[in-house]
This record gives sequence, C-alpha cells and structure tokens, in this order.
Amino acid sequence: MVTDVPVDGLNWHRRLVRWTWRQAPVGPGRPPLPEETVALIQRLARENPTWGYVRIQGELRRLGHRVAAATIRRVLRRSGLPPAPQRASQQTSRTFLRTQAHTLLVCDFIHVDTVFLRRLYAFFVMEIATRRVNILGVTARPTGAWVTQLLLNEYHTTPLRLPHHRRRTPSSAA
Repeated sequence: MVTDVPVDGLNWHRRLVRWTWRQAPVGPGRPPLPEETVALIQRLARENPTWGYVRIQGELRRLGHRVAAATIRRVLRRSGLPPAPQRASQQTSRTFLRTQAHTLLVCDFIHVDTVFLRRLYAFFVMEIATRRVNILGVTARPTGAWVTQLLLNEYHTTPLRLPHHRRRTPSSAA
C-alpha cells in the first residue's frame, strides 16, 4: 500500500512526523555553575583554609546557593586548590595576618623620660587593619588592673576577650 502513495505524500508525512516529534536540542550533562558561584567557592576556600567541602557547601546553602559537595570538590580541583588539610598547612603567617587583620590588636608600653628625669609609661594599642594607634593612658606606675581598666574603657568588652599582649611589665624603679 505504501507504494500506491505518491512521492509528495510520503515527503509530506515524513515532515509531519519530524515536526510532531521535534525536541529542542539539549547539550549533554548538567548546566554549568554561574561564574559568581565559582568565584564564591574559590573565595571561601582561600579565606578559610580549614573548611572542607561539606562546610563550604553549608555556607553556600546559607547564602542561598544549592551546590553539591562533589561539585565544590571539582571546582576547587579545577582551580588548583587542594583539600582542606593541605590548604591549612599551606597558610603562612602573612596570609593569616591578612585574613585576620580586622580582628587583631597589638598593645605595648613606651616610656618617656621627663625633663626632671621622671619616667612615665604610655600604654598604646594599634589596630592592625587600619594601623591606627590609640594611646590609652599614661602613668608612672602601671599595673595589670590599670591596663585592664583602660582596655575595658576603650573597647567595652569583658576581660576574657581582651587582646593578648606581651607579659612585659615595665619596672617602676628606673
């Protein structure tokens, strides 16, 4: 029976079948991650070298990005970043200071001899991020309680969270 159909009829039927079952061409695999997400994964891994793939995945989920841990591993491997234990061991003191600078304070004493040969001690604090120096107080006999009170007055915090300073107390008999 097919032989009785004219050639134009067969072509018309082939076009109709092709048109009915046509699907949009789809590339293989999943769609790629947006570049912003890839950059965010790389930034989180660089700034937090102890975070593993699952921790980065959790932080991304908090930010509204749903990415699998295997995808994070693939992105980091492609960008040349090793797994968390190796990233943490590669951190130098310079990179640590750069990432933590906004939280670090340095404090110390400087001494000044007056015209009458009396020694005064000035307690100062330097904020690492801004390199701003604050002179908090001057006294002839500094004590631990005095330093603690100065820091509490300036930074409004508890003594347990005070910045760590060197245990060098100046001698008052100079």
